[in-house]
Amino acid sequence: MAAGFAGYLEILRARHATRLLAGTLVGRLPNATAAIAIVLFVRAEGGTYSLAGALAAVYGVANAVGQPVLGRLVDLHGQPRVQLPAALAAALAMTAFALTGIEPPVLAGTAVAVAGLFAPPLEGGLRALWPAVLRRDDQVHTAYAMDAVAQEIMFTVGPLLVTLCVSLWSAQAALVVLNVLGVLGALSVVCSPPSRAWRSAPREAHWLGALRSPGLLALLGAFLFVGVALGSITVAAVPYADEHGGDAVYGWLMAALGLGALVGGAVYGARQWSGAPERRLRVLVALLAVCYLPLTLMPGVVAMVLLAALSGVFLAPCIACAFIIVDRHAPAGTVTEAFSWLVTTITVGASVGTGLAGPVVQTGGALWGFALPGAAGAVSLLVLLATGRVLSAPVGRAVVAASSENDPNRAVEPRLSSGDRA
Repeated sequence: MAAGFAGYLEILRARHATRLLAGTLVGRLPNATAAIAIVLFVRAEGGTYSLAGALAAVYGVANAVGQPVLGRLVDLHGQPRVQLPAALAAALAMTAFALTGIEPPVLAGTAVAVAGLFAPPLEGGLRALWPAVLRRDDQVHTAYAMDAVAQEIMFTVGPLLVTLCVSLWSAQAALVVLNVLGVLGALSVVCSPPSRAWRSAPREAHWLGALRSPGLLALLGAFLFVGVALGSITVAAVPYADEHGGDAVYGWLMAALGLGALVGGAVYGARQWSGAPERRLRVLVALLAVCYLPLTLMPGVVAMVLLAALSGVFLAPCIACAFIIVDRHAPAGTVTEAFSWLVTTITVGASVGTGLAGPVVQTGGALWGFALPGAAGAVSLLVLLATGRVLSAPVGRAVVAASSENDPNRAVEPRLSSGDRA
């Protein structure tokens, strides 16, 4: 454990490393907190749960579309030319949404869609920069783990920051402040020497790219429903919080989800796992679905926060295990693209979940809203069971995650990345 912390300190002492990590985390705050900030703003404006869920879903879908497109543009034109203009466009669109409000809904939806579409792909950019900044493979591997832990901290602190802004000022101010911070974070990254000097290597791929792998398609089908579970909790927690103390309770519930994922990911990543990752993933997804069920009990605030933390414990292990399977099934030369598709699929699923949860909560209240994540987790497990042969089939190339021919950095198994939930 001490050796691990020493490795983190060694990385942070590397030139530009702290600036890049901090700038990326701050720059991703608007994206990481968008669903929560949008829901709180819509409710403050007197909008319905259905409208709040729909707008959050619009943002998520637009973000899922924009990330691979902007990532391709970064590869073609470099980071500064794409990341900063994108951050400015996203911030201006979200500020327009905050100033004009939710009427008319078409205008509000357009502003939210533009904000999601132009959210800069800072996380992928940081992972591309680590090899140039750290040089040594062992440091790069440690940096990936540190980056993942930092993201979980962001997803824990982010909801509290949103509710703090709402408490001190307003939901409108929270949207503006978070997006100003996002632009400053992106500016810090793209003005750094590593970002300005970075250029992508030439890359050639089949027109379907990673999606020509049946195993990858099966995995994406399962994780679509993991995303649905995540998105539905965001909306289901709102009526519970309204009845038990308001926005502060909502922030604590969302922070507890991130904290649970942080703890679960840290424990999962602390040991080496044997056996086929496909089989292990089925067990982890089953546990994830089971841990969502106690949320339907809706006890007092303290107990509910603990249950929210429990519901997040198996999320990070599921995603970390999925990254190994992605590496095993991605066609040669498409691992980065395959990882992007997994992130996009979870994002789309979360958007669908927020859109579904709005009408469900409107009709049946928080109880039925909290039943939705467990149901989505069960469907994810069924998909994994139904596609077991496809996922377990030989890939046709002997590749392990620690030394993939598709990964020039020879990255070890990602420990946790629910920051990649976005």
